[in-house]
Amino acid sequence: MKKTLDNQDEAGARKSVSDIKVVGNGNMFRLLCKASSKQEGWMKSTKAMQVPGGCVVQVTTQQQNPGGSYAIADALVFVPGVEIADDENNGRKLVPLSDPTDPTHSSDSPPVPPPFPPLPHSES
Repeated sequence: MKKTLDNQDEAGARKSVSDIKVVGNGNMFRLLCKASSKQEGWMKSTKAMQVPGGCVVQVTTQQQNPGGSYAIADALVFVPGVEIADDENNGRKLVPLSDPTDPTHSSDSPPVPPPFPPLPHSES
């Protein structure tokens, strides 16, 4: 069985995978960037989901093994203080959260404080 490595969203997956089943919002994670090669049997993608205060980012790597199966690795991390913005080649990128008082603010997420408090100040 061959895997489809070049899907970019739920609509594309529905066209190329005849028996796909989706529960919930299949586009909750938005594709930031993706590269793949059918000939070499690999795919790398980075997706993000906007949440209050930042984004959850998922990085996926798939590599076809010599026997035809696939090795898959995923990493997931929360990135505070960012939102998703359009980028080149129909991709997206993470940018600092805009000022929520700005009328053009596009995120429902409020700014968050830095993840670590400042170091204590020592007197010498």
